[in-house]
Amino acid sequence: MTHDDVPTGPGGTSPGPSAVRPDAHSAGPADSRSSDGGGAEAPDPTVAVLPVDLAGAARTLFGDRLDIAAAYAELLATDGVVRGLIGPREAPRIWDRHLLNCAAVAERIPEGVEVLDVGSGAGLPGIVLAIARPDLAVTLVEPLARRTSFLIEAVERLGLGGTVRVFRGRAEEAATGSTGLAPLRADVVTARAVAPLDRLAAWCLPLAVPNGRLVALKGASAAEEIAEHAAAVAKLGGGEPAVHRCGVGVIDPPTTVVEVVRERLVGRARAAAGKRSQGGRSRRR
Repeated sequence: MTHDDVPTGPGGTSPGPSAVRPDAHSAGPADSRSSDGGGAEAPDPTVAVLPVDLAGAARTLFGDRLDIAAAYAELLATDGVVRGLIGPREAPRIWDRHLLNCAAVAERIPEGVEVLDVGSGAGLPGIVLAIARPDLAVTLVEPLARRTSFLIEAVERLGLGGTVRVFRGRAEEAATGSTGLAPLRADVVTARAVAPLDRLAAWCLPLAVPNGRLVALKGASAAEEIAEHAAAVAKLGGGEPAVHRCGVGVIDPPTTVVEVVRERLVGRARAAAGKRSQGGRSRRR
């Protein structure tokens, strides 16, 4: 998610959960209006050009998939702005504030695992991680129709359909599943600018497999947030939160993340686990 598009939680209006795969028929009509309800002119795509001083970091983080990252940057700075998913003032800072900031988190994710990106919004960090790490199987969890429409189109246009899918629904719906749809579980659950750590743990830890991890992108106040919410996280089955700085020596400033391991099943999660014969994990290759 972007700092301009922060909901009060992964809620929002939704007709119910649905697992949506990117194809030309499922995307629906484009939302061409800005977030304030007014019309928006098509932005200049040149604002998304990779700055020379960031080229080295971008090559380090994206490698031979840098061209895909560049295509996503242009998509965010154009369609993302028009649809109100990225603030117009953010467009010139797509690379440093968003793409590189998110890509650095890949160093905290093991090879070949399942990733759920909660409150994905415009695809940050989920799409960025899928670009930087094609070994990952990524599910973008987002409840709002206009955002899921953008995500589906972005996945298709960027050629990521083999490793990325979009789930329209709230985090709670993803965790419990519904008729014909198994609960979603992943080795790593990511979130960016979604909520304070206590609420974030309540939404995200049930989506992690036992000993899986919540990896939350946070700001400079991460340590203070841990001190305030560590007890609540423990009650939710999480281990002691830890702060990590990603991209040290590559980007400045590094990305700050808070990691929480799901050590125990608690409450309804324990009961649900006892009833299921198998989880909702499936490889998409």
